Amino acid sequence: MLHDPNQNKLFPKLSEEALQKMQEHGIEISLNAGDVLFSEGEVGYEFRVVLEGEIEITKQVGGETKLLTIHRRGDFMGEISMLTGAASIASARALTTAKVLQIDSDTFKQIIAECSPLADVILTAMIERSKDVEAQLRQQEKLAALGKLSAGLAHELNNPAAAGTRSASKLRDNLEKLQSLTWQLNSLEQKQLDFLAEFERNSKSNSIKFDPLTQSDKEDEVTNWLEDHDISNSWKISPTLVHVGIDNQKLDNLAKNIPEEKLELVINWLEMTFAQTCLLNEIEQSTSRISELVQAVKNYSYMDKASLQEVDIHEGIDNTLIIFGHKLKKGITVKREYDQSLPNITAYGSELNQVWTNLIDNAIDAMNAKGLLTIRTTKDNTCILIEFTDTGVGIPKAIQSRIFEPFFTTKDVGAGTGLGLDIAYRIITKRHKGDIHFESQPGETCFRVYLPIDQSHHTGCQTSPLDLPYRM
Repeated sequence: MLHDPNQNKLFPKLSEEALQKMQEHGIEISLNAGDVLFSEGEVGYEFRVVLEGEIEITKQVGGETKLLTIHRRGDFMGEISMLTGAASIASARALTTAKVLQIDSDTFKQIIAECSPLADVILTAMIERSKDVEAQLRQQEKLAALGKLSAGLAHELNNPAAAGTRSASKLRDNLEKLQSLTWQLNSLEQKQLDFLAEFERNSKSNSIKFDPLTQSDKEDEVTNWLEDHDISNSWKISPTLVHVGIDNQKLDNLAKNIPEEKLELVINWLEMTFAQTCLLNEIEQSTSRISELVQAVKNYSYMDKASLQEVDIHEGIDNTLIIFGHKLKKGITVKREYDQSLPNITAYGSELNQVWTNLIDNAIDAMNAKGLLTIRTTKDNTCILIEFTDTGVGIPKAIQSRIFEPFFTTKDVGAGTGLGLDIAYRIITKRHKGDIHFESQPGETCFRVYLPIDQSHHTGCQTSPLDLPYRM
């Protein structure tokens, strides 16, 4: 027996007979606790079998070290990279003093070729390990994406929540002062009160938004008028008056109808009244923004809905953009070129949103948070075509053919699992019978996603001959 039948397929142990056979071809090395056997991303290393001690296998995911397994006597590692030539997808470190058998690439391949029972054990383990590690990392990728979106959402929610809190606090103080001023207005004659009521009503309906320079100029003009009429704190009062369209001409009209000794009281009352309306508007806008974000998240995740349903592609993309608002506002302009005549399609909505998330997030990274992201939709024969075009650095030609490979990433170790685009590819091609590929050059990258309008009668999206075949 070359392996223990009681061990699972994922981590089979080589039998004593197999260990003795392999020791004839390898070199035995000794390790102290803490010694690194190999590191994630390393290339050109040997096939290794544990003879004594314990070796932990870990991978960097989302900035954290994830323990995959602990190898002991008879466990082996390195067969995947040895046969595929790929870089290591994990790291190995001795937990205790240990002895490990190392076999170089050529010798390992010769053993595999000459000893079919041993090859069965190793190759079966390689397949099962690849499936297991990929499944774990796919879940980690989803959780990492959720973590980033949650952090961004918390930031987006904090702004309107804080604004609403500030406005509510100011409103409380404002109401107390306004009540006192209102009582003092009783000293005015009835015709003066009628004029004031009409003046306040007309001004309240004239909220005006000026550009910053014009606003500043008008505030200076009103401030000067107030100072000429001996109104205290004129610089505090003028912004509110300008906001509701009160200029010097209207103030002159006010002064003609209100006794001079009551003018400061009336202007302070007007400012407080208008400020109260502004504060109420700010609170309303803040709560509306919070509701919008909550609804966007609900729609993004398709809560309370079946996994397969009628999906509005534009709504899904827009909800994803709302979730990314904290990143986009730093310097990215989003240009939407939507074909509003497109029909809804039957799809897995939350999975498609995961695709939009990965593509938008990659575009943001490629542009270093500054540039233009153009999202275009149109009908292409029997499919809906969605394009995401960014003005980033582009994808080097040397790696374009590997973009959709599992575990392939250009990010630093631990910064990405290399599964974002692989997941997007599988969701589009396997789950929705569509297609995804891209064109890239310095300064512009365009990802194209094709989704069949009717999957039940779908025979394949007819893609444009200009599209490059960079897909799995």
